[in-house]
Amino acid sequence: MTTKEKLLLFTLACVNFTHIVDFMILMPLGPQLMKIFDIKPYQFGFVVSAYGIAAAISGFCLAFVADKFDRKKMLLIAYTGFIIGTFGCGLAPTYEILILARIVAGIFGGMIGSQVLSIVADKFPYERRASAMGIIMTAFSVASVVGVPGGLYLANLFGWHAPFFTVGGLSILVGVLIMIFIPNINEHLKSDTPKRSPFAVITDILKTPNQMRALGLSTIIMLGHFSIIPYIAPTLVANIGYKQDDIYLIYLVGGLLTIFSAPMVGRLADRKGKYPIFVIFAILSTIPIFLITNLFPTPLWVILCISGLFFIFSNGRLIPTQAMVSGVVTPVNRGGFMAINSSVQLMAQAVATNIGGAIIVQRSSGYIDHYYYVGYFAMAMILLSVFLAKSVKPVN
Repeated sequence: MTTKEKLLLFTLACVNFTHIVDFMILMPLGPQLMKIFDIKPYQFGFVVSAYGIAAAISGFCLAFVADKFDRKKMLLIAYTGFIIGTFGCGLAPTYEILILARIVAGIFGGMIGSQVLSIVADKFPYERRASAMGIIMTAFSVASVVGVPGGLYLANLFGWHAPFFTVGGLSILVGVLIMIFIPNINEHLKSDTPKRSPFAVITDILKTPNQMRALGLSTIIMLGHFSIIPYIAPTLVANIGYKQDDIYLIYLVGGLLTIFSAPMVGRLADRKGKYPIFVIFAILSTIPIFLITNLFPTPLWVILCISGLFFIFSNGRLIPTQAMVSGVVTPVNRGGFMAINSSVQLMAQAVATNIGGAIIVQRSSGYIDHYYYVGYFAMAMILLSVFLAKSVKPVN
């Protein structure tokens, strides 16, 4: 890997880091926000899902123009809007305004993920793509190790607004990195392919079963993933007696483990095949899902072991998934397809969050019941994805 490639991946990882921290920090703040705003779990779930719904809509709209512009310029526009939305979250004084700010952040955040993946797929051939995706995915790990614990520390010290101000400030610096280290990416604009209708991205997907299956895979993976994630922290606090101040340990331990596991999974997927590695980690991920959603009061170290496995296995199935999905379309049409894929993923996240919120019940004692049903739903989705992924074939 050349120095330019490393700097490109570092910058994209920084983009993902700020983007992921902004999204992730809200979930461990759940117990605080539910108390401060006097809201129920389903209302908190709506705060989380508002971002995803807005991002899904904006990602869908982006699909019609994504391949008509330089990918670097599109990323800069999206990232600027994301910064504005993040500062808006930090300034939000009420529950309603927080939802509005999350919608603004989601509108532009929904454009970021697809652009990052499109840039990686354009710059790295399929044979090396999972390794590049593994490096990008370490942003999730660093966000868990540094971003979330740091954000929770700032929230405990200065109030829940502080993490959003910090992420906004860091994002300004990352914007400078984008301008310096990401080259203009416009090779797809030089194609001799005749100009097509903006709606061709939709008709292409509908006419291509392979692309439809890839979108289905993204949907099912997100349904299994985000039906349980937003409620891990609230359930640990309400049901297990886990201390609010110790929530950061889950993200710290899980993030540290995946910093090492993510690049390894990427290299394995390139060497042994994306699908076989996906299957292994998908099946393994059902074990910690079952344990997390059926927990009873247990020592801290046991909880950290279970959550650590959850991070490793969940992260391990996402890396080959991203590589497989990015390979079902050619570079000329990749931006539009990845925008649709991002939109589908985000909408699935929002739906999954609300499914989880609709299933669980908070008793008058504060106990959160029926979380195990959410776990069974998540495991069913993950196992279904194993069968669907086998039919997703790369074309580039």
